[in-house]
Amino acid sequence: MDGDTLYSIGELARRTGLTVKAIRFYSDCGIVPPTGRSPAGHRLYDIDAAARLELVRTLRDLGIDLPTIRRVLDRELSLARVAAAHAEALSTQIRVLRLRRAVATAVARRGSTPEETDLMHRLARLSEDERRRLVGGFLDTAFGGLDADLTGIRRTMTPELPDDPEDEQVEAWIELAGLVRDPEFGALMRRLAEQHLADHARGDVPRPGAVAMVRDHVAPALAAGVDSASPQADAIVSAVAARYADLVGHPDDTALRRRLLTLLETANDPRRESYLRLLAVVNGWPPPDSLTPALTWFIQALRARAS
Repeated sequence: MDGDTLYSIGELARRTGLTVKAIRFYSDCGIVPPTGRSPAGHRLYDIDAAARLELVRTLRDLGIDLPTIRRVLDRELSLARVAAAHAEALSTQIRVLRLRRAVATAVARRGSTPEETDLMHRLARLSEDERRRLVGGFLDTAFGGLDADLTGIRRTMTPELPDDPEDEQVEAWIELAGLVRDPEFGALMRRLAEQHLADHARGDVPRPGAVAMVRDHVAPALAAGVDSASPQADAIVSAVAARYADLVGHPDDTALRRRLLTLLETANDPRRESYLRLLAVVNGWPPPDSLTPALTWFIQALRARAS
C-alpha cells in the first residue's frame, strides 16, 4: 500500500482479507474510523487504518474483547500489559479444559454412573486450598496426634497437584481424592501408623519395619519361583519372624506371629498400594515397586504356619 493512497472499503477488504461487513462494523464502532470520505460520501481508509485492522484481527483471534482492543489502539492500555493478562486468562481456561477432559476420559474408561461422574467433576474442580483441606483431613485421621516422628511420613504421603498438571495427574488426583474421602481407609492407615510406632518403641536406632523385612527376604524366593507352601519357605518365615521379634522385643511365638500376620494383612490392603501409586503420579515421582506379590506370598506362608 502507498502511504498517501486512500482505499475504499471494498479495496481494503481485498487487501486485508477481512470482509466488508467486518470493516464496516469496526468502523461504526469507532475502532478503525475512516480516514476520509469520497465526493460521493463513501468511506476511505489509509495505510494506518489497514495496520489497525490487522492488529484488531490478531487481537480478536486471541480472544480479546473489543472494548479492550479500543483502549489498546487509543494507547490507554499497553499491548504488553493486555497480552500478559490475556495469557494468564488463557492459562486458566486451559487448566479448566484439561480438567474437564480428564474427567470425561475417566468417565468413558470406567463407564461411570451419573452420580460418580458428578463426584469426579466436583473433585477435579477443587481449588488448591480445598484440595489441601481434603487431604489434610485424611492425614489428620491417619497420623494426627500420634508422634512427631511421623511428620516426615506425613509429608511424603501428601499429594501436590502442580499448577499445570498432565491429564494422567488429574485422573490420578480424582481417584486419590476418592480414596481419602473413604473413612475406612483413613482408619486403616491409622492402625498401620499406630502399629509402626508400637513396633519401633524400643531403641533410638531406626530399623526396617516388618514390610521392609518381608520385601527383602521374599524377593529372592519370588525370583526363584519358590512356592509359599513348600518346605523352602520355612526358613524365610523363621528369618522374618526372628527379626520382627527382635524389633518389638517379644519372643518368636504364636502370639507374635499372629501380630505380624495382622500387621501384614492390613499393610497389604489394595487401597494402600493404590494410594501410593496414585500419589507418585500426582507428584510426578517414579512409580513405586509393588509390594503386593511379596506380602501376599509371605502372608500365605505365615498363615499356613501360624495355624
